[in-house]
Amino acid sequence: MTPQALDLPAPAATPRLDLFGDGFVRDPHPWLDALRTDAPVHRDPGTGLWLVSRYDDIRRVLLDPAAFRPDNAQDAVTPLPVGVLRVLARAGFKLPPALANNGTDSHHGLRRVVTRFFNAQRVAAAVPVIERIADELLDAARRRLDATGSCDLFEAYAQILPCRVLMELLGIDGVDPVTLVRWSDASLELFWGRPTPERQLELAVLVGEFHQWLTTTVSAAPARPGSFVEALSRHRLPDGGPVDVGTAVGACFFVFVAGQSTTGQLISTTLHRALAEPGLWSRAADEQGLAEAWVEEVLRREPPVTTWRRVAAEPVTLGGVDVPAGAQLLLMLMGSGSDPEVFDAPEQMCPHRANTRHHLSFGVGRHRCPGASLARTEAAVALRAAARRLPAARIAPTAGQPPILGLLSFRAPLQVRVTA
Repeated sequence: MTPQALDLPAPAATPRLDLFGDGFVRDPHPWLDALRTDAPVHRDPGTGLWLVSRYDDIRRVLLDPAAFRPDNAQDAVTPLPVGVLRVLARAGFKLPPALANNGTDSHHGLRRVVTRFFNAQRVAAAVPVIERIADELLDAARRRLDATGSCDLFEAYAQILPCRVLMELLGIDGVDPVTLVRWSDASLELFWGRPTPERQLELAVLVGEFHQWLTTTVSAAPARPGSFVEALSRHRLPDGGPVDVGTAVGACFFVFVAGQSTTGQLISTTLHRALAEPGLWSRAADEQGLAEAWVEEVLRREPPVTTWRRVAAEPVTLGGVDVPAGAQLLLMLMGSGSDPEVFDAPEQMCPHRANTRHHLSFGVGRHRCPGASLARTEAAVALRAAARRLPAARIAPTAGQPPILGLLSFRAPLQVRVTA
């Protein structure tokens, strides 16, 4: 079967699917349901990407990195004009294959370096660190609530907590967490967004600063003992040589962005959905296992990483559709978590559902997110701590619909304004 130029049923006012449009960003599920039912492998004319939306097809792609390569995972979805490329070049910016975009033999060893910092033992040992930082941030949020009557838990809590935790776990210092968050968010927008040319230039300056800081940090000698940078410096590639600076910077770039921005987005969605769910906020404070179960349902239904990209290495039939070699695939991870062939009543948030961990929001196989355990733990601790420390918190009646981060692969509320 060959693809057709398909007009999907339009759940919003727009006549065609627009992956960056407000209708899709606000409520992607009607579109994702239509894709899964009517066009499970669909070439999007706006981006040229082949949208893959059924659970089994996505899982097949992720489990076969030879046939579906990760080379395009970090490419800019919006072409970068010459002026932006010049800004990045002056900063020495480049992202050689390291982790998410690495289909070479070096991937396994580099991933092993990362997983040593995020394995189950380290994550368990980090819980007191997460709780301490959460309490510090919530104390400040409480003071702001008392002084002004409202507080944005995204800005004051969700986006800062994972950054500070990551800095402690990886042995990173000498930079302000707010600056790291700004650099990381700029990187997401530049490579996964649809910014205007003027905005691209602004973002490129920040991304260049980020890359220069990473290069300086990686190149500094000696590296801090026990730090992530030291672990990279001790690692040997398959040919026996050390990790070059560019590859080390690429690994740090991915780990810092994934470890702080996407976890902050997960926490933001977790808090926002919990506050909107009748009775859940008070229960999450003390009910055994509820925070963890709620986080898992958020990951299934509204994950922060909504899509991921792959390249077809050769012609292939996927979901009954003939896909040519070189096709750029967009795996609709969010939609796969609501596939009724896998999850009963997928539109309902059901903590403790039997198969909730079968979702693909962290990927599967060789490139499964190495920080999955840390992200889950941080989000659960963040919810439980906020519910305990701010028991009377509720969504501010004047807040309205929060602004939503609407990038190609990332989605979350950018505001969780509460009163108490």
